[in-house]
Amino acid sequence: MKSIHTTLFALFFSLLFSFSAVSKEEGDSVKFSYFTLEPEITTNFITDGRKLGFINVRVDLMVDNPSLLEILKYHQPLIRDTIIEVLSQESEMRIKSLAGREAIRKLCLEKVNEVLLAETNQKVLSDLLFTKYLYQ
Repeated sequence: MKSIHTTLFALFFSLLFSFSAVSKEEGDSVKFSYFTLEPEITTNFITDGRKLGFINVRVDLMVDNPSLLEILKYHQPLIRDTIIEVLSQESEMRIKSLAGREAIRKLCLEKVNEVLLAETNQKVLSDLLFTKYLYQ
C-alpha cells in the first residue's frame, strides 16, 4: 500500500513539473500581430457578358513581430494597390468558388510579400486573411 502512495506521489509531481515546462514554452512562443487594411477594398472583376462584377473584401495582415506593424502602416497604399490589381484580374468563376477564393488569398499573400520584399528587403507578412468576402 505504501508503494502505491509513493508511486502516485511521484507521478503527481512529475506531471506538475511537466505542465509548468509546457506553460513556459508556450510563453516563449511567437506573438502574432494583425493589421487591418482600412477602408475595405471594393473593386470590379472580369465577368462573362455585359454585367459588371464587384468584390468587397476586408483584409487582415498577420505578422510574427509587432515591430513590423509600422512597415505595414507606411506601405498601406502599396499593399492596397497590389491586392486590387490581383482581384481585378480574376475571373467570375474563380472569385465565386471556394477553391478559387483560397487561391486568390494565397496569390495576394505572395504578391504583397514580393512588393514588400522589394521595398524593405525583408519578408514582412506571415499570412493574409480575408475576414470579409462579398461578391456581386
